[in-house]
Amino acid sequence: MNFDLALVLVILTALSGVIWLIDKLAFAPSRARQASTIEEISALSEAERKARMLEALREPVITEYARSFFPVLLLILIFRSFIAEPFKIPSGSMMPTLLVGDFILVNKFAYGLRLPVLNTKFLDVGEPQRGDVVVFRYPGYQCERNGKAVRSGNPCYEPQIPVPKQDYIKRIVGLPGDEITYRNKILYVNGNEIPQTYVGPYIGPSEPGRNMDSAQVKDEKLSDTSHRMMTLPQTSGREGSWTVPESSYFAMGDNRDSSADSRYWGFVPENALVGRAFLIWMNWDNSIDYRRIGTIIK
Repeated sequence: MNFDLALVLVILTALSGVIWLIDKLAFAPSRARQASTIEEISALSEAERKARMLEALREPVITEYARSFFPVLLLILIFRSFIAEPFKIPSGSMMPTLLVGDFILVNKFAYGLRLPVLNTKFLDVGEPQRGDVVVFRYPGYQCERNGKAVRSGNPCYEPQIPVPKQDYIKRIVGLPGDEITYRNKILYVNGNEIPQTYVGPYIGPSEPGRNMDSAQVKDEKLSDTSHRMMTLPQTSGREGSWTVPESSYFAMGDNRDSSADSRYWGFVPENALVGRAFLIWMNWDNSIDYRRIGTIIK
């Protein structure tokens, strides 16, 4: 089931705010007038007048809830939409940088501020840089073949059906206008080989259902800083050359031979970007891995 939390937050925030505002403008003055009338009744004792006034001024239950929840929902919506949003890593495509069960924070203003739900940019702050780890909405095609959904990097000749709003996380290796080549487990950008330095065999948790014991971990220098990536000697990822179109990016997983990325389903359009991943704040995969808490993503 596809659950759009941003849409739910917007609806709840708007609904609670509208209920509170309507009560403030339309019903609260009436309650105040009624309380004032009660105060003027001299036949009542002071205790009776106070009790009746409190009863007259009491807000409806729905207004009490709206007044209580509105500021909380608004703060959550603002923080999640414009500052940082949490995500959980579901697969091993970004190993060894990110592991299954990592909970990460994504900087939502790194590439410009966008309206929640609509994802329309209204303030341009910056652009992705080569080497950034980014979260984006899956931009591939989804076709219907024999009544089943099939994802593809190519346009559908079969009937197209809507693509679920699924978030992916990969590393940006190609900027608009770049020529990207991947051959013999080596990445080339605009004809220049990206340097790799062998670190050693992979040691750590394996991706579920796959044996990573033979994986080779390497340092790769895409930008001024290097990052870890890995390959499987007995497996070959898709090879080829691609030219990145305008307002698009080429993304690859650090687990090069076990990643569905731009080599398979195409480029990441600028309007699909969600933000830049910058911190692992927890890891939970059957148990907590305290060593990963607070790890900076690079």
